[in-house]
Amino acid sequence: MSGRDRCPEGRARSARPRDGLGRPLPYGVEGVPRQPEGVVRAPAESLREAQRLLDAGMPFHAHEVFEDAWKSGPASERDLWQGLAQLAVGLTHAARGNTAGGARLLRRGADRLAGDTAAAAHGIDAVGLVSWARELAERVSGPVDAAGGRPPVVDAAAEAPRLRLGPA
Repeated sequence: MSGRDRCPEGRARSARPRDGLGRPLPYGVEGVPRQPEGVVRAPAESLREAQRLLDAGMPFHAHEVFEDAWKSGPASERDLWQGLAQLAVGLTHAARGNTAGGARLLRRGADRLAGDTAAAAHGIDAVGLVSWARELAERVSGPVDAAGGRPPVVDAAAEAPRLRLGPA
């Protein structure tokens, strides 16, 4: 048997703590609390929790909430929740400095959400999210910083999108 960390069901799952962007930290270092896996939530609850995590600059953790929603929700909403998860992971990669991967996932998530009919039933601002994702993807995949030759720095909390229509 390997020395891999395992969840109670025996599946491989790293027990290393993680930072707000989901990066593994050394054992023994305090990280942010991880989202429990396999939580079945009502769509409104998933959106509230994901928005809280996005606003806190933790898009990786928001992605886990969306992943639970797509796995536990109806097949007719799979594209919606996968698209939202891709947006969260795209923001995660962009904030970690992987701007090419972030832009790719932001565009993929936007394409999945564009024209999605399930979004309206949950008050999700699909049009606004598609616009946000495409604009951010364009910005992070643009020219690198002339002074240091680095991609633009993305602050995950400052860039957090609004998921739902209406007041914040």
